[in-house]
Amino acid sequence: MPSAPSAHRLGDIAAHVRGELLGDPGLLVHGLNGLEEAAPGEVSFYGNPRYRKQFEATRASAVLVGMDAQAQARNGLALVRVHNPHLAYAKLLSLFHPATRPEPGIHASAHVHPEATVHPEASVRAGAVVEKGAHVGARTVLHPGAYVGEDARVGDDCVLYPHATVRERCVVGSRVILHASSVVGADGFGFAFDAEGESGPEHFKIPQVGIVRIEDDVEVGACTCIDRATVGETVVGRGTKLDNLVQIAHNVRVGPLSLICAQAGVSGSAEVGTGVVLAGQVGVVGHIRVGDLAKVGAQSGVAHDVPDGQVVSGSPAIPHRDWLRASAASGQLADLLKEVRALRRRVEMLEKEKGG
Repeated sequence: MPSAPSAHRLGDIAAHVRGELLGDPGLLVHGLNGLEEAAPGEVSFYGNPRYRKQFEATRASAVLVGMDAQAQARNGLALVRVHNPHLAYAKLLSLFHPATRPEPGIHASAHVHPEATVHPEASVRAGAVVEKGAHVGARTVLHPGAYVGEDARVGDDCVLYPHATVRERCVVGSRVILHASSVVGADGFGFAFDAEGESGPEHFKIPQVGIVRIEDDVEVGACTCIDRATVGETVVGRGTKLDNLVQIAHNVRVGPLSLICAQAGVSGSAEVGTGVVLAGQVGVVGHIRVGDLAKVGAQSGVAHDVPDGQVVSGSPAIPHRDWLRASAASGQLADLLKEVRALRRRVEMLEKEKGG
């Protein structure tokens, strides 16, 4: 939970991001902002040449720029040259808005089962629930309405925001963030059609008896759902980040350090490798593999295995360059169709003339 911004001298800011300062190290800076919005006393960042005009017009007192950026300090504008302006800006946001943590302890209106284990340094806030046999680690915060089910385990330094749910027997590692209303361990979507059910044809529910295991340093967005396995485990690997409204189905395995963006869905028993990027609204069918370091463009439908390192787009997903060519050609289809029809008529006329 970020706190109110604090003030820092520009020299200390440059040292914090290991940057080269071109300007007054004693200048006091009280905040950060975008190039257009920044006012004197604030820092911004310039990492893309398309924002050249905004950089030249900015009122910021200092700007983070790349080591090779074509940018010069000027009167009233200092520069801090860094290798990665975007990363440096992110680190400064943490510096100016350091995280705060509620006092440890269990609120009087929280429900903690007598047979649950809550570390003395954890914070269980009003209305949170920790069921029988559950474990909550050191310095973990359960916000109001958060739920940890029977025999579930939540590691150290985690944050469960309001109404985040960890269902029974699921395992959450350390330094994991579960945003509001995310659900870890809901039933997987599994049914077997029974044409001769007791009351007629029915979809017979397949018991989902496995768990979800979330490794360390994972972040799960608001209203994201990670379903428990039918048997065994659904796994989200170390350092992976899931955006809001993502669906991870039963028995999926997501590798470490992957990024899955909003409204993407991964179907049952699919495997997503290490360092994969699934852009917004991507759909991955079940029982396939998206290889290590692969990237899938927005709104793509992935129906077959994606090799390691490949970039794909479209539905069905194909290599990105092929998709770009196909997309460029699609705008000409109407004219091409007219030409084909005209050529067909011409051929028919020539054949008639030849036959006559």
